[in-house]
Amino acid sequence: MSSPTGTATVATTDVICLGESMVTFLPSRPGRLADVPSFARAIGGAESNVACALAAAGHRVRWVSRVGRDGFGDHLIEAISSYGVDTSAVGRDPRRPTGIYFRTATDRSAASHEVVYYRAGSAASAMSPATVPAADLSGARVLHLSGITAALSDDCLALMRELTAPRSGRPLISFDINHRPGLWADDRGAEVLLELARGADLVFVGEDEAEHAWGLRGARAIRDELPQPALLVVKQGGKGAAVFAAEGDDRLASIPASGPEPGRKNPTALAFDVTAAEQGRGSPVDSVTFVPAPRVEIVAAVGAGDAFAAGFLSATLRGLPIKDRIRHGHLMAAAALTVPGDVGQPPATARADALVALDDADWERLRLGPGWTSAVDEEVRTP
Repeated sequence: MSSPTGTATVATTDVICLGESMVTFLPSRPGRLADVPSFARAIGGAESNVACALAAAGHRVRWVSRVGRDGFGDHLIEAISSYGVDTSAVGRDPRRPTGIYFRTATDRSAASHEVVYYRAGSAASAMSPATVPAADLSGARVLHLSGITAALSDDCLALMRELTAPRSGRPLISFDINHRPGLWADDRGAEVLLELARGADLVFVGEDEAEHAWGLRGARAIRDELPQPALLVVKQGGKGAAVFAAEGDDRLASIPASGPEPGRKNPTALAFDVTAAEQGRGSPVDSVTFVPAPRVEIVAAVGAGDAFAAGFLSATLRGLPIKDRIRHGHLMAAAALTVPGDVGQPPATARADALVALDDADWERLRLGPGWTSAVDEEVRTP
């Protein structure tokens, strides 16, 4: 969706996030949905979660979506706007409702976890190349998308294919796999997500979801299957995250770099070379950086992946080295994990930078619990 003249547009926004947001109903206590007597209202949606976290961190962010012309749509726009997100490009549909969902308080990966969606035929599912104006997606340094949107409808998939297709002057395309098997009406989801990821510049994927979707085990196997992105971020849960950066890739030049020059290894990170032959698919030589995650006292295991993406993107926009980008991703994820809802309040930039600057030994001793983002002079907690 390029400009009418085909020329690049000067960026006036740091990040545009496109995708559905829903009103989320959080249980008042643990237990089955059948037993929970009441729910608190919140907001939930992968892309709007990223938008809110980035805006709270001080970035200029626009959320592009569609909601119903109903009270739930009003609530979403007001709540997301309250984080400082530009919602002027959110369409209102008079015929389709705003999506909602209910969930239990357990970890999403737990067998007892329940999620009930009421999103079929939602306003957001009507997003398409025809209903999302090109002007709404112009003027950004980064366009952030996720695989959830592709699963909502054929029209949404057509939009995603258009946005991830190669074209002159497009922004950096950030894509979070977000494999949700229950959202796909057929078994093509895994194949479609792989196709879309190969068209992106920066891809986020969980090691566990890659195994579930594609039968791939380990970060190396994932990179072998996805050599196209300039940056591939493989999230490894509580263990940490690894980033594969294609050295010499022209797309890295579009990412600001106030740290090491594009294509140079971060000398303080764990990095090693992988030849094109070893990659097996003719991909460029990679530098690979792994950073362990800090230990977190988890309140609710939701929203961490979106928060990690926001932290990594925030540090990318600031031109920080890869190692620091991963650490900022971990810290933003910890902010989400230590609150009940999907979006946590990020720490002040100065505090986050101070934690990111810790030496490796102190970083590995870091412990983060509820309220840590509001602490000012809290010392690093060690065993």
